[in-house]
Amino acid sequence: MNKSIQILVVDDSALVRQFMTEVIASQPDMTLLATAPDPIAAMAKMQKQWPDVILLDVEMPKMDGITFLKQIMAQHPTPVVICSSLTEKGTALTLEAFSAGAVAVFTKATLGVRQHLQSIANDLIRAIREASQAKTTTVRPPIKTAPVTMVTPIQTTHNLTRTTDRVVAIGTSTGGTIALENILTQLPQDVPGIVIVQHMPEKFTAAFAERLNGLCAIEVREAKNGDRVLQGCALIAPGGYHTQVVRNGAFYCTEVFDAPPVNRHKPSVDVLFRSVAKAVGRNALGMILTGMGDDGARGLLSMRQAGANTIAQDEASSVVFGMPKEAIKLGAAEQIFSLNQMPAMIAQFGRR
Repeated sequence: MNKSIQILVVDDSALVRQFMTEVIASQPDMTLLATAPDPIAAMAKMQKQWPDVILLDVEMPKMDGITFLKQIMAQHPTPVVICSSLTEKGTALTLEAFSAGAVAVFTKATLGVRQHLQSIANDLIRAIREASQAKTTTVRPPIKTAPVTMVTPIQTTHNLTRTTDRVVAIGTSTGGTIALENILTQLPQDVPGIVIVQHMPEKFTAAFAERLNGLCAIEVREAKNGDRVLQGCALIAPGGYHTQVVRNGAFYCTEVFDAPPVNRHKPSVDVLFRSVAKAVGRNALGMILTGMGDDGARGLLSMRQAGANTIAQDEASSVVFGMPKEAIKLGAAEQIFSLNQMPAMIAQFGRR
């Protein structure tokens, strides 16, 4: 039999700790190692036995979750799933947690907590299983490589930014926030327009895009319905909605719409990739990065069959090799590259 996943729950809410206890007890492959109301109490319990996965709140007394997370990742890297409230402060802290090494996030409401947690119990269980398979490292800074050649900066004001005749479509999930930061921060401003699906809850994608926009030479923002896909701009699909690319005369635009989840996800990578295969065809580059499950594998195959260039991230540089692995098994990936090669691949695609 497979080893049971040993879980530590750190949350200052007794209601949340009780609910997590019930959920974990209902799963035959999970064991609740301990619960703690704050990181100080958690540290004492971790001295006795170290968990496989930590469920961690971000806003707590005595020590905040981010400080605790950084200590964990520096001393004993461990998969951490963040439990964050849907608040402005909680969202900002959660994005900081991703940068510090958290592998996944799920949200909890500030009102009607038990009812909300019951509605996301299956997502929570899946997040724990995904986290248990994630690779963690002591330090996860952006990868430094030889800089991609920069060109004369172009205006980033929307009505002055040049249109794009090529489109880069990127899909990712667990570990994707770090991967995207590594890629996008190294791109020059003349790259083709980019459309991204990162599995992330509603409200977090806008803050994630805003954070990346402050780090990158290119413009990064959350996609809105009718946005043109422009050179030097990356559009991130909003959480809770699907995003696809359509042709509108001489331009490529995004359609953001509500529909049932695809492959359990909304936004879905498959939805994006299939639309790019149809609208852009051979003028597209598809990239599937780290993540659990198989979302995007069949869509990437559609892109390759339409003549697009298709790339999968390799196992060594993936936090979770699930999504790239499934794409490779289907024959959807024309080439396989490590994460630190991806920026050059995008820049090279734009110069062809």
